[in-house]
This record gives sequence, structure tokens and C-alpha cells, in this order.
Amino acid sequence: MAALKPTQYQGEVVWLGLVTTEGQLTSTPVEEIEFTFDGPVGELHGGRTRPSCSRVTDQHPKGTEIANVRQLTILSAEELAETAFAMGVPEIDPSWVGATIVLRGLPDLTHIPPSARLQNETGLTLVVDMENRPCVLPGRVIEEHYPDKGKRYKPAAHGRRGVTAWVERPGRLVVGETLRLHIPDQRAWELMDEVR
Repeated sequence: MAALKPTQYQGEVVWLGLVTTEGQLTSTPVEEIEFTFDGPVGELHGGRTRPSCSRVTDQHPKGTEIANVRQLTILSAEELAETAFAMGVPEIDPSWVGATIVLRGLPDLTHIPPSARLQNETGLTLVVDMENRPCVLPGRVIEEHYPDKGKRYKPAAHGRRGVTAWVERPGRLVVGETLRLHIPDQRAWELMDEVR
């Protein structure tokens, strides 16, 4: 019995980008990305391992070498627009928030289940790690474009920051293609509300 269930839901790739400059959050728009097991080729967040960060200090001391399940970030065009509206700005350019992939048409993208897969027609497969929690860094970039608005980013992006992911099957992705959602065929853990 299959462990992953293909769904009818898919998202159109409307934007691709790579973070290529050390110490910078912003990504550079590109028309296509080649993905290897190390992540997007040319992406500074790539690699099979990474040092642990503040998100996982309950599991690993900061700086511990761990598997890199944050090779890329996937955002929703609709959620970016909702975040911009909540901030009172006309738009948020995906490059300002370090996006790798922006999809249009995949409902509630930020909350698709961990371990879900996004797959294109040629087989490129990305595994969702989990929701990407917003931080203050994008707000600093947004502030350069919309003075006195950057501090609004973190609360406005809550629940709308997309997901982090890693490469399960290498391949190429081009703007205009679609990624189909496959979800784990299991129910939610019954004690989730109790432990949150």
C-alpha cells in the first residue's frame, strides 16, 4: 500500500530565485533551477548538512552539524499578497524574503503536512519539512522599500511564510511548470493539540 497519496492539488511555479550572496537574505530571480541532492544548484542554503540553528536548539545545541532539511523555501503567491495587505503595502517581492519557489493556486500552502511531496511532470520531487516561521530579517529588507513598514512583516507573515523543503529526487524546474501535491496517507496525531 502506498504511503503517499497523490492529490488533485497543484501549484503553478510563478517565480524562482536563488540566494547567492553570503550574508544576504535576498534572492536573485531566475527562470529555471537545477536541483541535486544538495539542493538548488547555486543556492547558499544548499548542502546535505547544515549547522543547527535556533529553530532546533531543543534537539541540538546551536551549531551542531545536522541533515539539511531547509535546502529551499517555497511560498504561496496568494499568501504573499495577504501578508502585503496585512502590512499595508502594495506588494512583497519574493526576492525580499529569500524565496526559492513561489507557487500560485495551491491552497493553504504554509500548512501542507510535513513530509508531503511536491513533484513536477519530469519527476523532480521536493519533500516538505515544515512551516517556515517568519523572522525579522525580511522586515529589514522590506523597510528599504517601504519605510516604517518593515516591523510589520513578522506578525503579518504569521501562518503565511510558506514551507522549507529538501530534494528527494533531483531534476530541473522552470517558471510556468506545475508541482503536484502528494500527502502522507495517515491521520493527524491525536495528541497534537495537547502538546502544542
